[in-house]
Amino acid sequence: MRQLLNTLFVLSEDAYLTLDGENAVVRRPDAQEARFALHTLESICCFSYAGASPALLGACADRGIDFCFFSPRGRFLARTTGQERGNVLLRQQQYRVADDPAVSCRYGRCFVLGKVYNSRWVLERATRDHPQRVPVEQLKAVSAQLADALPLIAACEDPGRLLGLEGETARQYFDCFDHLILQQKSDFTFVARSRRPPLDNINALLSFAYTLLANDCAAALTAAGLDPYVGFMHRPRPGRRSLALDLMEELRTVYADRFVLSSVNGKILTAKHLVRQESGAVLLTDEGRRTFLSAWQHKKQETITHPFLNEKLPWGLVPYVQALLLARTLRGDLEVYPPFFWK
Repeated sequence: MRQLLNTLFVLSEDAYLTLDGENAVVRRPDAQEARFALHTLESICCFSYAGASPALLGACADRGIDFCFFSPRGRFLARTTGQERGNVLLRQQQYRVADDPAVSCRYGRCFVLGKVYNSRWVLERATRDHPQRVPVEQLKAVSAQLADALPLIAACEDPGRLLGLEGETARQYFDCFDHLILQQKSDFTFVARSRRPPLDNINALLSFAYTLLANDCAAALTAAGLDPYVGFMHRPRPGRRSLALDLMEELRTVYADRFVLSSVNGKILTAKHLVRQESGAVLLTDEGRRTFLSAWQHKKQETITHPFLNEKLPWGLVPYVQALLLARTLRGDLEVYPPFFWK
């Protein structure tokens, strides 16, 4: 089993990363801030415009350490990798599947099945844990609608129809998302999903969580020998990590959404951690990003029992396990890709 190592987040906009022996060194214009042993890291996420030295990027590539660049406000910019990992025959099979609409649809519906199943679980969990604070009948009704969609998704053979079912179930789920926010209602309300840019506090948190989850899924797919840019449900598009978006669908609600809800309901994140710009976009402040990322890393360390493998592992390894299961399915070791059905 892969060992879950640390992710280094560099948030200072003027920080520059260099290599010193076997260490990544974070430097500011006036001083050295910190140093981290490379063997303890599995990825580095840099939110600085200053960047990193070629020597450090090369050392990370040699050691399989993902190095991702983001804007200071959290927009994904680029990702560096070393030599292509995995068997070229596996990637050839991935490309063949992606080129066949019927076969790719069979993979795509597995991702959507996982997403809708887990969306139901989030709603049902709320009615069980907070029956006095949420509209139980309304959430149960939406849960029943999602349940009715599951057999339609499982039998779907048309990619366009599959996207339609995914969009409709997502709308139903988000229509009642505001009821899951139990604290800080004056500062955190949800009306509809908005992105590029997010227009309220909840959407800002969701967008940042989805960015981090997509990055984890892309790294997991690369580690499994797959091409994160060639998807089955999300069709290939220049610059879009389509397969990473496919893989994260089944983890969006149960991983990212629940993390955002827990952070707001537990008052880990508050209105002071966000700021509205003149354009109307809502973004995390520097302190907000630090608080968010600290809680995100803590979440990744929590131990769960994987529903398919029936083995205990940290949440942070779930994308890697699912990527390996997808690779095994493409190789023919598994008949059908097993989505992450959380219990």
